Amino acid sequence: MARYEYRCRACGSTFEQTRPMSEANEPAACPEGHTDTVKLFSAVAVGGRAAGPAPSAGGSCCGGGCCS
Repeated sequence: MARYEYRCRACGSTFEQTRPMSEANEPAACPEGHTDTVKLFSAVAVGGRAAGPAPSAGGSCCGGGCCS
């Protein structure tokens, strides 16, 4: 299941629907019952830390290596 965001062209409301990805392009009625809606593009942000060495404890922009 995925969450999709839509905007109603009739009343201007923005709403979300959770539905299977196979139904992503199916029409979606807004909460007010209007059927003239458009699916919005949503960017996905994924947080976390990259694997690798921990940054040094220096205080400059590059970890202190160039300002010693």
